[in-house]
Amino acid sequence: MADTHIPQNALAKAVDLESVRFSAPDLQQMQSFLEDFGMTAIADSGDGVLRMRGIGNAPFVHETIEGEPGFVSLALAVRDLADLQALAEAEGIAVEAEPGPGGGQRVRMTDPDGFQVEAIAGRTRVPPLHGTPNYLWNIAGRRERTGEPKRVASAPAHVGRLGHVVLGVSNMERTWEWWRSRFGLLISDEVRAPNNDLAALFIRCDRGDEPVDHHTLNFASIPGVPPKFHHVAFEVADLDDLMAGGAHLAAKGYQHEWGVGRHILGSQVFDYWRDPWGHRIEHWTDGDLFDAHTPPNVTDLPTMLGHQWGPAAPVDFAA
Repeated sequence: MADTHIPQNALAKAVDLESVRFSAPDLQQMQSFLEDFGMTAIADSGDGVLRMRGIGNAPFVHETIEGEPGFVSLALAVRDLADLQALAEAEGIAVEAEPGPGGGQRVRMTDPDGFQVEAIAGRTRVPPLHGTPNYLWNIAGRRERTGEPKRVASAPAHVGRLGHVVLGVSNMERTWEWWRSRFGLLISDEVRAPNNDLAALFIRCDRGDEPVDHHTLNFASIPGVPPKFHHVAFEVADLDDLMAGGAHLAAKGYQHEWGVGRHILGSQVFDYWRDPWGHRIEHWTDGDLFDAHTPPNVTDLPTMLGHQWGPAAPVDFAA
């Protein structure tokens, strides 16, 4: 394997995740779940796609098309049209207009395991939604709230943005080279199996001196397990928002999988749920932020699968 610690030239620079797309047989049922999860449906574009946004400035963060249940694709934002043109030339495909809300342009690609990937540039931002919670905290060393009691109602969380996507892959070295060479990504954590094989990578965007999420993508490989979607994660306002949102989902009867706890790698407070067709979807808050100068860490599987506090992971989570 090439040295994963040395940054190398890339065709483009990914700056963030934009959105994910799924398929499901009942768009109304998916909309109801995602509204309970903390998203808002946007106006119907007439193309048969359900699009949901958060309270942030992205025009949408989650799409669903009608069909058999499954993960369809993910979209990353790159810097500009020049990045798209470089990707298109390398792939031998065309830059095309982005048909969804916010417009822009895109290049559609397929990674070595067949996952569909869109690179997006020029998508218009939208005004953030009003009603963002302002949960003030009185903690040791910082007092933010005086003269009033704190009251947090059970209600849908406030999804701010898409945080990360986790995929199971067949060959880590091949996957890393494909994504690195196209999007200029950086490694936060390199996870080694007991035999020293590369088992997983936690990947972040490179925005130079600007801190970014500990991971935007996470790839893992288990011998004998075919490539597949693992989970998608959305940032919420804070711990109160995560807890209130979880209470709301539980009251609605949705399937809870794991949480609440705090990861080791990335440090996020997490809470995992399943949508009506079994797609794993996460609320998270309070994750690590690294800039491009933070060196990669090398660690092991127990650390990746462990947690700092909270309940133990379900048996099938690692698989």
